[in-house]
Amino acid sequence: MHVSTMRSLHARWRTLPVGKVKLTDGFWAEKQAINRRVSLRHGYRMLGQSGNLNNLRLAVGAGEGAYRGPVFMDSDVYKWLEAASLDLANDADPELEVLVDEVIALVAAAQQPDGYINSYYQVHKQPEDRWTNLDHDHELYCAGHLFEAAVAHHRATGKRDLLDVACRFADCIDGIFGPGKRDGAPGHPEIELALVELYRETGEQRYLDLAVFFIDARGKGRMRGYGRWGAAYHQDHVPVREASEVVGHAVRQLYLTAGVTDAYLETGEPALMDALLRLWHDATARKMHLTGGYGARHEGEAFGHAYELPSDECYCETCAAIAAMMWNWRMLLATGDPRYADTLERSLYNGFLSGVSLDGQRYFYVNPLQSRGGIARPEWYGCACCPPNVMRQIALVGNYMATTDETGIQVHQYASATIDAALGDERVVLQMDTRYPWEGHVRVTVAETGDAEWTLAFRVPGWCTHAALWLNGEILAGGASDGNYVTLTRVWQPDDVVQLDLEMHPRLTAPNPRVDAIRGSLAIERGPLVYCLEEEDQDAGVDLLDVRLLPDAELETVWRDDLLGGVVTVTAESYVADVRDWEAALYRPALVPETSARPVKLIAMPYYAWANRTPGAMRVWIPMH
Repeated sequence: MHVSTMRSLHARWRTLPVGKVKLTDGFWAEKQAINRRVSLRHGYRMLGQSGNLNNLRLAVGAGEGAYRGPVFMDSDVYKWLEAASLDLANDADPELEVLVDEVIALVAAAQQPDGYINSYYQVHKQPEDRWTNLDHDHELYCAGHLFEAAVAHHRATGKRDLLDVACRFADCIDGIFGPGKRDGAPGHPEIELALVELYRETGEQRYLDLAVFFIDARGKGRMRGYGRWGAAYHQDHVPVREASEVVGHAVRQLYLTAGVTDAYLETGEPALMDALLRLWHDATARKMHLTGGYGARHEGEAFGHAYELPSDECYCETCAAIAAMMWNWRMLLATGDPRYADTLERSLYNGFLSGVSLDGQRYFYVNPLQSRGGIARPEWYGCACCPPNVMRQIALVGNYMATTDETGIQVHQYASATIDAALGDERVVLQMDTRYPWEGHVRVTVAETGDAEWTLAFRVPGWCTHAALWLNGEILAGGASDGNYVTLTRVWQPDDVVQLDLEMHPRLTAPNPRVDAIRGSLAIERGPLVYCLEEEDQDAGVDLLDVRLLPDAELETVWRDDLLGGVVTVTAESYVADVRDWEAALYRPALVPETSARPVKLIAMPYYAWANRTPGAMRVWIPMH
């Protein structure tokens, strides 16, 4: 998942090497600390309890009992390895490194002499059964996660043991698939982006060629999808270059687009970018929830029709929000367009972050925008794709902060962090300090720089209507924002200080009127955060089904350090409808006057933090009064 475009010919911006952005304090540093101290240890224990590690031991011939879990259990081990490796790049942790080395040794022991590794097939199948069910058995999907883990481990530690395992398996696959060999594509995309990253790490052209082969193999209508979805469930209904709609299983679709973007970054093929732009527009203009979540339907964990965005029955799988961030990050690197950073930010703070509890030990697979109560995060799942995916995302969040090009450094996301970048032969070190997302003040101090002129660029988020830029206490620019990048070019000196001030006021957001499920409703946002109502914060007797919000309601903010780890709450003067006349009726004539309503003050919390106290009712979209 950690992308490296340092040598990608068609990247607009270059990523920083793993470990070169260190979160130092504040919101995301706290999340990373919990991830390291709690989540990664919890994940290791659950991989043991759920059978993932024992499945690999069975493949070695040393396990106990029978294979447990779905066919893709190995992938959760690899995601955990990637998360732990990335965390080791953030901070030394000898205890965690011992666990990582232990799991890598197990994976290496399970590998067959020809390079093949898949515990399900090694325990349950014969060698001739390999690659006979690409649609559903996830062999290539698991391989892709192994490749990603291996690349992350090599970048973080310099060790080659897992990378050698990955290369042997990639060589095995390359010996079977490709032009003049076996045709086919994975039912669950993942190996495409992983092969590109393996190519970037090793320089082995065959891995890039194989990634493009798997992309080109789609669109032949041969995959067997679930239910009524058919080949579209697997994005096999139309060739990638002709696609115009995101369809089918949301995670599969978004992993595929991330892989296609990686292929574009290396090949520069215009037809790939043309297709990606069409798909991105369809995803964000017609099928994205306000939280940056994707997947309208539980059936097939899938996208629905355009504007089919229910709040209570949506799926919004945590892995889909992660996949969306993976795709948007790559599109940002390819184009330099800030809308991709804006969309990544929306998913990051909302649709993704709601997927993990504040204590780092419980997880949502599904992230609805409305609950009538009774929804809580379990500590693990039988299909546990999301928990280790969350762990690796939090471990690498610093890598989303900044990039470089031949002109200078671009800052895309805001957190207190040290940014260590190379501009040509010169080293530049920046110290960024901020209370984002609670405040919009970002202070960057130049700690180290060379003598050459270079440009520092800051993204002004699309939600911000007014921004100001200061240098060493003097204002340089201020006023209405167009949601782009503001830049400052100069010969920098150590201790130069740049401050970016982003006005951060709560706001009401309306949906496209074609979205039937929420027509006539409003949502509360502030900065990058979507807000929600939880029943425990409202006056006694207030049913969230009855609340109404004025379109001109005044919104007030309060910092609460005693609540949910410290949050800004938003209050609004609103109404609760008197529905006593409806108690005995489900419908009535439209001409009957509206029932009365009583005023009430609603209190909204950040959506990412819901269901951390009680499994009570919750809603994001509030009908207008």
